[in-house]
Amino acid sequence: MRHELRNKKRGIAESEARELLERGEYGILSTCDADGQPYGIPLSYCVIDNAIYFHCAVEGHKLENLAANNKVSFCVVGKTEVLPDQFATRFESVVVSGKAAEVFDKEKQLGLEGLLPKYSAEFVAEGLNYIDAAREQTRVFRISIDNITGKARR
Repeated sequence: MRHELRNKKRGIAESEARELLERGEYGILSTCDADGQPYGIPLSYCVIDNAIYFHCAVEGHKLENLAANNKVSFCVVGKTEVLPDQFATRFESVVVSGKAAEVFDKEKQLGLEGLLPKYSAEFVAEGLNYIDAAREQTRVFRISIDNITGKARR
């Protein structure tokens, strides 16, 4: 279900929200288990076309949750500044909702290679070797960007 921004004056254009999503250092992936128990985990990611890619181990809590319910929320917070005298905070954030799906073969490679320019731009050749060595111990997921909303206080 799509929700309208309550405080519309804080809303930012979709293009600006996508730019923040692309430049964000990390994001928080939120999932729910089969009983509806929420779980949020920070992770590294990259954006390719209209999707977010992330990698992870071959088993774990987030994977159990994704197997039970592939609907996710992904949040990135950009620059912040506490304004103590105003009892407020300058901020920028983006929230994406979508569905997560594991990817394989060429798309798995695409997702892994997409992380290199973002996190290891000066070590792409070494990163490709690292990917080759760790491919079997790594799973990669794509989050479809079904909805994106950005907010900011400047």
